[in-house]
Amino acid sequence: MTVAEKMRDFAEKSSWIRKMFEEGAKMKAEFGVENVFDFSLGNPDVPPPPEFSEVLRELAVNDRAGVHAYMPNGGYPYVREAVAATLAAEQEVAIDLGDVLMTCGAAGALNVVMKSLLDPGDEVIILAPFFVEYHFYVDNHGGVTRVVSTDDEFNLDLDAIEEALTAKTKVVLINSPNNPTGQVYSRESLARLGQLLDRAGNKFCTTIYLVADEPYRKIVFDGCEVPPVMTATANTIVVSSYSKDLSLPGERIGYLAVHPDIKDKVALLDAMTLANRILGFVNAPALMQRVVAELQDVTVDISIYERRRQLFCTVLDAAGFEYVKPRGAFYLFPKTPIDDDVEFCGILQQEKILGVPGRGFGAPGYFRLAFCVQDEVIERSAEGFMAAMARAINR
Repeated sequence: MTVAEKMRDFAEKSSWIRKMFEEGAKMKAEFGVENVFDFSLGNPDVPPPPEFSEVLRELAVNDRAGVHAYMPNGGYPYVREAVAATLAAEQEVAIDLGDVLMTCGAAGALNVVMKSLLDPGDEVIILAPFFVEYHFYVDNHGGVTRVVSTDDEFNLDLDAIEEALTAKTKVVLINSPNNPTGQVYSRESLARLGQLLDRAGNKFCTTIYLVADEPYRKIVFDGCEVPPVMTATANTIVVSSYSKDLSLPGERIGYLAVHPDIKDKVALLDAMTLANRILGFVNAPALMQRVVAELQDVTVDISIYERRRQLFCTVLDAAGFEYVKPRGAFYLFPKTPIDDDVEFCGILQQEKILGVPGRGFGAPGYFRLAFCVQDEVIERSAEGFMAAMARAINR
């Protein structure tokens, strides 16, 4: 076998979303696209805001010498300055351009962070439910993940986190608004988490970094505000992208930012800048850096996602599902009416509905539904959800 054993194992662990995607393709070919209700992928379908196309056209005609050349590995200084100004307001901390690096999306940023922080065997705490690729990003750089569950409403369980902390803990990785639950962690709970990590660092004579993955920060509903993470502890790193709030996932543009008072700041930023290069990213895409610098105050039409959330909640309520109403992102994460979430997703498929089993996110007994689809897809799925519930109860 030519494929590495580890990659075969990873492929199996990450297969649920892929399996649903492949099953969806088969079903659409057999029954027609309009007859399949595919909620498996978190791929934004809301178009980028019109300002994006305007800025892109303006910048694309610039043919001055060097416009497509290398820039500093951390990104154009003026772009980092624009991002820093936005972050300073969001995080309530005096961030400047030297605290920011432009990256190839949030995924690239997380790999840069892990490459820069982890020695072999260092532990990273991730909170279930979680984005499945966190495991792989940590393993890429010799780390070990420790999974800690959130509470019944997917909020931080600080007692469970404290119990999981050890002398090997290097990072606690959080994602708010969360994929797959849509939960937003409160300012109070983040403050308590920061205090907990600082105390544990003193106890173990180490530094424990709070890393916040925030690509859904601007996609929130009902007037919800995502609180700053950097006010919780000085040892904070924020990573994000423009994949969701500008609907640019394929452009691979994001950033990371460190707290201005983070421990060993100069050495850490030097390591991150080097990691950005040696991981093969070299630098974030030049054209997209220039574009997002002009769009710091622009976001997709969030009301579209908010309307779809309500449509989907109405459908699920009518069918009798239990769920925590998401405060952000574009997912619902209901409980399955039977214990086996894989079996229930199979029942959904009989109704031509595609969801992803919760065990793929470290939370068996749930399933994820992405509502970045057209309204009519959600509305026409209603009978199928009711039939699937009846089938599950009467099986």
